[in-house]
Amino acid sequence: MINALTERKGVKVGLITTEGFRDSLEIARGNRPDFFNLHYEKPRPFVPRYLRRELPGRVTYKGQELRSLDLSGLPAILDDFRAEGVEAVAICFLHSYANPGHEQAALEAVRRLWPEVSVVSSHQITREWREYERASTTVLSAYVQPTAERYLSRLAAGLADQGFRHSPYIMQSNCGVDTLDSVSRIPITMVESGPASGFWGAAELGKLIGEPNVLALDIGGTTAKCSLIENGEVKIKTDYWIERDRTSSGYPIMVPVVDLVEIGNGGGSIAWVDDYGKLHVGPRSAGAVPGPAAYGRGGTRATTTDANLWLGRINRDYFCGGEVIADMQAAEAALGEVAGQLGVGVDEAARGIIRIANNNMVNALKLVSLNRGHDPRDFTLVVFGGGGAMHGMALAAELGVRKVVVPAGASVFSAWGMMMSDLRRDYFLTRLADLRPGSAAGIEALFAETEAQAVAQFEAEGVQPSRVKFFRYGKFRYQNQEHTTEVLIAEGPITDARLSEIETAFHTTYEREYTYRLAAPVEMVGIHLVASAEVGKLTMQQREGSGAAAETALKGHRDVDYALEGVHRAAIYDGERLEPGMHFVGPAIIEDPGTTVVIHPGQRVSIDGYGNTHIELNGGDGQ
Repeated sequence: MINALTERKGVKVGLITTEGFRDSLEIARGNRPDFFNLHYEKPRPFVPRYLRRELPGRVTYKGQELRSLDLSGLPAILDDFRAEGVEAVAICFLHSYANPGHEQAALEAVRRLWPEVSVVSSHQITREWREYERASTTVLSAYVQPTAERYLSRLAAGLADQGFRHSPYIMQSNCGVDTLDSVSRIPITMVESGPASGFWGAAELGKLIGEPNVLALDIGGTTAKCSLIENGEVKIKTDYWIERDRTSSGYPIMVPVVDLVEIGNGGGSIAWVDDYGKLHVGPRSAGAVPGPAAYGRGGTRATTTDANLWLGRINRDYFCGGEVIADMQAAEAALGEVAGQLGVGVDEAARGIIRIANNNMVNALKLVSLNRGHDPRDFTLVVFGGGGAMHGMALAAELGVRKVVVPAGASVFSAWGMMMSDLRRDYFLTRLADLRPGSAAGIEALFAETEAQAVAQFEAEGVQPSRVKFFRYGKFRYQNQEHTTEVLIAEGPITDARLSEIETAFHTTYEREYTYRLAAPVEMVGIHLVASAEVGKLTMQQREGSGAAAETALKGHRDVDYALEGVHRAAIYDGERLEPGMHFVGPAIIEDPGTTVVIHPGQRVSIDGYGNTHIELNGGDGQ
């Protein structure tokens, strides 16, 4: 899904909006990252102006009809869209989050007048305010909808041909799965489903091993992604943007997405030297083709993988699980070019690349922890993806984290996370309410109405109401602030007597994130309801070890450069032969076909009953 958006592989979209607001999509927001660039250009809208059309009609922010909807011009609009080759129609009217009546009428009319076209309206995706964000989300969903529908239809047909007799569930960006039919209607909910499954897996793993507070880090070939999990709960937000970087404001997508930070640092990240002689790593990547220089496929730029190989952290004789012969001559040439620009030796350049990459990842981990009022020392670092275990121990040492856990099958851990997911839907509704006596009844009624809607949807898909679980969150702010802070509301009906309890929870959450609280009235801006139901997940069983010593898995020894700690003679272990109960002390390297675990001097290693690798850092528990 994300690739279809970033590679512009969607369809031509026409937008229908409220009279006078066709340019909301292009006006966007005034804030931008490249603030002092006098030649700054906004990202080009996915729908050009000539395909953005208007209909008369107006609803107020309270949901009251100010002017009735006039659909008399719709047939002509659709005729123009047909002539222009439009394949999908997006509908987004002003304040439809408060009253979707006009959008529903327009949606039904488009389906009646043009049954073949793909069409989606904003209220089907989100019921939160912010006009530009809702319009952008609706357009991006329409942009990928026909492609996603075709793909999912082929998937279902292919599974049926292979004898699969059930409807598959599709992973979503909110750490849950949903039905194929539901996803086909609103495919934008899959935008970050891959990372979401990994972070959900980290939360489930934390519960399994008694570590509910987790910093999760996924390092792949191009990017590193991280998220914070507190008390076993993954935080979900709707403030998500694609293609946002230091020079572009990107495009907002207002759907439930796991709260993550993503940076352009992975195994294929290219090292380069700027005009001032400063070394950088990423965000540009060599990708899979041609890939790092050591792949021997024509790559000439030094990458993080090349540096890891050169320093002995990756086994050149067991590269990619022995499937690729490492081209060390090409790696040396690429690293030598960087070294020459820096005026240092190849070894020092490789160390610098590793240190810069680690520093970039540490900063990303700080964004999801320290910057939001959490002490990393209170969390366990769970690292996965092909590169997670190679850098995790150095990152943990920098942050003061006491323990790192490398899951069994770390390179495919996100797939395990999918298998542990529940059927889940997130409902966001905007509704202003002051937290004062008399307002509780309205808030409770809003939650109850939304819960009834969720139960009806689940029941229509064969899920009994007794299986549905709810979590209630409120989005609060100090009166007249712009943005909100989300707070979990404890179980039980919301009454006036409980408003002070909710307000206290808001003050505490707000102060932890922003370091202060205000003596100001608190208001609710909206609700966030999570509805979930178990649809079957893996049951993990611990296994007993044979009692053999870790030395039985020893492959040999080699010199490894740890960048900061210098060169050490490291013990090399075969990851496929490590058993529960085995333990040893670094310096060491664990190798398996999918990943390499770099264990620094003095770090203590043990294998648990599920095959996960636990690394206690110096000064951690048990030292």
